[in-house]
Amino acid sequence: MAMRFRLGLILGFGAGFYLGSAAGRAPHEQINRTIAKLRGSNTFELATDKAKAVVDLGVERARDIVESHLPDNANGSPSYSSSR
Repeated sequence: MAMRFRLGLILGFGAGFYLGSAAGRAPHEQINRTIAKLRGSNTFELATDKAKAVVDLGVERARDIVESHLPDNANGSPSYSSSR
């Protein structure tokens, strides 16, 4: 939990600094260049792929939990049509 708090804090400060630096052209451009370099890195791509996998897993688990708590129809199938 402490790690999530730190990450949120860092992201919050970063977003605030980024938005606040728009008043100064030079810092804003420097940040944009740094972000562009970061987004082009393999590390960023790997982290993005892992984050997407975690979100997809969470969605699947949530879907399974919801489906297990829904009432069944008389024919034994769920009461809604699944789009899987």
